[in-house]
Amino acid sequence: MRPSLRGSSPTGTRRAFLARCAAGAPAVAAVGGGWLTGVVSGLSAEEVLPKHVTPETIRVVQKGLDYLASQQSDDGSWITGGGQVYPVAMTGLAGTALLAHGDTPTRGKYSKTVQGAVEFLVRCATETGLITGPGQDGGIPMHGHGFALMFLASVYGMITKEALRKQVQTTVRKAVTLTSQGQSGAGGWTYTPGTGDEGSVTVTQVQALRAAQNAGFLVPQAVIEEAVKYLDKCRTPEGGIQYSLSSPSGPRLPISAAAVATLYNAGQFDGPIATDCLKYVWDQFKANDGWSKGGGHDYYAHLYASQGFYMAGDAYWDEYFPKTREQLIAQQQPDGSWNGDGIGQVFGTSVAAIILQLPFKFLPVFQR
Repeated sequence: MRPSLRGSSPTGTRRAFLARCAAGAPAVAAVGGGWLTGVVSGLSAEEVLPKHVTPETIRVVQKGLDYLASQQSDDGSWITGGGQVYPVAMTGLAGTALLAHGDTPTRGKYSKTVQGAVEFLVRCATETGLITGPGQDGGIPMHGHGFALMFLASVYGMITKEALRKQVQTTVRKAVTLTSQGQSGAGGWTYTPGTGDEGSVTVTQVQALRAAQNAGFLVPQAVIEEAVKYLDKCRTPEGGIQYSLSSPSGPRLPISAAAVATLYNAGQFDGPIATDCLKYVWDQFKANDGWSKGGGHDYYAHLYASQGFYMAGDAYWDEYFPKTREQLIAQQQPDGSWNGDGIGQVFGTSVAAIILQLPFKFLPVFQR
């Protein structure tokens, strides 16, 4: 049985806020299409912010997004900032963090930044449907392809410029076809299309396909079903997910956390795979209260675990988020960035901003 999915609703809090404004209550500072940047005297945070989101949370997110905007290249892309260059993957993630703030290509403080990200990724679309840059994102383009597809599918309905909307539509359709055709016989994906399978790439493809489906694009149901079967094949006796079908080396916590979010994206809320995997991840997180869970992929693990716990309901979210919120606030650098998993500031800042903004429910792919 799933825990209760009741929680704070941005729509509900906005209505309460507007009612108070109509009665003469003080206003709240807003940023364009984004949500709230602060609460002025006379209006409590609890009345306008989702559960567990504090005014300090808003401030650190704003500082983080300002950092991301400052790091965008002239061509609309981002690189990691840590010496490695994965422009398609980083642009997809950074763009998603900005969408999670409520900004669009035409509205909000970061509208031009979002627009630049869309235009860059559209230029990276190839004839095959693969979204990748000249350097093939370090030779492992499917990670970037998945993050880019998720971002473009999520932003598609927000684009008002007809020419760009058509470009994004074509890019997403071809990208969905590329992902579908690049699935391995076992049901997963790996770093290049059609060459094998492993867990971390598989989860990015399923989440990207879910975002495309949410946006109204046709996604073959058989592809999703085979991906779920693949994760089931990779399940270990502990309930977690191993790295790949051909590498039976025990469960990996980051991939297991990603699998929970992916299974929920696939609609597998109450199935034995999702239930066992959630229990494994939850037990591992409860056994270690610190930010680091071991293995050197903590930001990656939290990115997906946060989604899984949020979608699993308040019983998980109420225990997970306040502690994680404080850990992220403590880790933020003076310039507003987070350095994630040694990959760089763009990755870490994007992940931190996505986690802290989940309760605002701006992106369907992250919603309960």
